[in-house]
Amino acid sequence: MSAAIVGIGATEFSKDSGRSELQLAAEAVRAALADAGLSPSDVDGLVTFAMDANAEIAVAREVGIPSLTFFSRIAYGGGAACATVQQAAMAVATGAAEVVVCYRALNERSGHRFGQVSVAAATAPTSSGVDNGWHYPMGLGTPAATVAMAARRYMHEFGATSADFGRVAVADRRHAATNPNAWFYGRPITLDDHQASRWIAEPLRLLDCCQESDGAVAIVVTSLERARDLAQRPAVVRAAAQGSGPDQYVMTSYYRDDLTGLPEMGVVGRQLWRQAGMGPSDVDVAVLYDHFTPYVLMQLEELGFCERGAAKDFIADGAIELGGRLPVNPHGGQLGEAYIHGMNGIAEAVRQVRGTAVNQVAGAAHVLVTAGTGVPTSGLILAPG
Repeated sequence: MSAAIVGIGATEFSKDSGRSELQLAAEAVRAALADAGLSPSDVDGLVTFAMDANAEIAVAREVGIPSLTFFSRIAYGGGAACATVQQAAMAVATGAAEVVVCYRALNERSGHRFGQVSVAAATAPTSSGVDNGWHYPMGLGTPAATVAMAARRYMHEFGATSADFGRVAVADRRHAATNPNAWFYGRPITLDDHQASRWIAEPLRLLDCCQESDGAVAIVVTSLERARDLAQRPAVVRAAAQGSGPDQYVMTSYYRDDLTGLPEMGVVGRQLWRQAGMGPSDVDVAVLYDHFTPYVLMQLEELGFCERGAAKDFIADGAIELGGRLPVNPHGGQLGEAYIHGMNGIAEAVRQVRGTAVNQVAGAAHVLVTAGTGVPTSGLILAPG
């Protein structure tokens, strides 16, 4: 692609922001533009999540963006994260816009908490409401409950254990502990801590589940040609893809013959490798969507870093920690830094490419980013410009 990320901005990450989601969005967008050395008058495109409460025109008003020639929203929750950048890159490549800002703002701890049962989700007069109506009456009414079902089958098929899931949490929290912007800065955990944490929905423990966070993140995308004249080293979008798998539902694709994989991520991965002309062995850093630890293992398999069922062995020797052969989530991920629906992971990938990350991986030339799992999803590969 001929597009690049040239600015990143974020609010602080907290459990009670004390301000509206619109204010959070505006703060993050202004910060991202300042990072890029651009002004609101340079922006002519905005992209966000279908779930974001902040209309594009409201954000434009608050930030001072005079007019928009492109605006778009991506559905499926966290699966939208990388797709916002894909939409922005396509807008830039086609001339629909010159400077596009992607944003996500939420008070997910102090406001609407995704981890709680939502009766409205099972009663909505939509196809999604019909889908949810099949599993909500069975007690599968939260993200943790739905993921737990797939995780249990994965354990049965491949011999994975709760401790294998815990190694993902330990790695993320170790990285977060040295990241001053992370909620869990200075608070690493041990595998014993993980194993002692309470059950949420067996086999998921508390420390297998991502945070509920308040905050916002914004990403500025423009052409590679323009990027080279701006304030920051550009992070080139080498590849961007969306994917949905067979018999796809949202978090509950239980009607597939195989419950132990994430085929939609396989769809994304194959496109990324083809577009970028590379493979898993070329990746220097992976920023994997870690709302629940079992899905990190499944992603490693779907993306080709190891064989099916072998992720527990792949991570056993510290491979995903700093200094390992595939550092994963050096910022701490959603388990350790914050849960901003995956957008903070894209910001970390940009920092790695720039060489400015707190936990910088030396020679980070190719950084893989994934978006929400268990849902139609998306991914990116970023490289230095």
